[in-house]
Amino acid sequence: MEWLDTDRSRFSFFPFFVFIMGVAIPYAFAHRFENSQPKKKLYLKIVRRTAILFALGLVLNGFPYFDLHTIRIMGVLQRLALCYFFSSLIFLNVRTRGQAYIGTGLLILYWALMKLVPVPGYGAGVLTNTGNLSAYIDNYLLRGHIWLGSKFWDPEGPLSTIPAITSCIIGVLTGEFLRSKKSNYEKIAWMYLGGSVGLVLGTILDIWFPINKNLWSPPYVVFTSGMGLVFLASCYFIIDVKGYKKIGQPFVVFGMNALALYFLSEFFAVVIGLVHIAFARSNVSLQEFIYQTVCASWAGNLNGSLFFAILFTFFWYLVMLLFYKKKVFIKI
Repeated sequence: MEWLDTDRSRFSFFPFFVFIMGVAIPYAFAHRFENSQPKKKLYLKIVRRTAILFALGLVLNGFPYFDLHTIRIMGVLQRLALCYFFSSLIFLNVRTRGQAYIGTGLLILYWALMKLVPVPGYGAGVLTNTGNLSAYIDNYLLRGHIWLGSKFWDPEGPLSTIPAITSCIIGVLTGEFLRSKKSNYEKIAWMYLGGSVGLVLGTILDIWFPINKNLWSPPYVVFTSGMGLVFLASCYFIIDVKGYKKIGQPFVVFGMNALALYFLSEFFAVVIGLVHIAFARSNVSLQEFIYQTVCASWAGNLNGSLFFAILFTFFWYLVMLLFYKKKVFIKI
């Protein structure tokens, strides 16, 4: 069977972004609860942040032509916006146990829809590139406004955003747990235990519904949330408990301007792909020129690609370090 994501080894940090955004939600609202801010004011803040995130995603999708007839509607920032919106509302109005029930219910709902609802021309339970329910809904709702890399489905489509909300809710539950009065070692132990259970359970569930990033399948949610818990527990132990704070400094530099980093780096990547220069008797993009002359010329194509990614990341670390030292923190 041809799965949407045949390369199981491909790794993505996206679910960690969703997870850690959920972890931040209880901290973001904590002082507002303590100051007894009216919920109406909190709702307005949530709507405002959601709208700005979604709009920034549309700007990235549309740049530089902004053709409204073909612009991609969904995307990374759009999914983050929707996950933030629904997870924040759930956090403000539902107790911890209810949040867990809602998160579990969303996974069950998505699983049932994908497995039981028939797709015209394919039937029920088909998970091929074009035969799954998520792809069908993408085409039905967003035809002409889908990710150009596929043209048949969108990896951040409407239906697959449902389980992504659960990824964020798991983060919210983790954030609430971290704010509890349990000792540091209790928190670390429980996060390691929860993460290990997630990794094992996600692997078992993969038997019936593959761990798949593009479908954001329920086992993918469980497995990546387990990874997130294990990684967060490790960072909490090394940095907060043992006090090796210098190790975490690069993450602080990136994290203090996470949205600006993502937006500017994506914008810059498009720009260097559009700017063309004469090189070796041909006209190539600035990105290709840097890759060929600085990276692939001595490291080869495979290692050169890795070195280009490292170089790109280091460049943006220097930019964000400048922001950090100048105390420029862009928030919404």
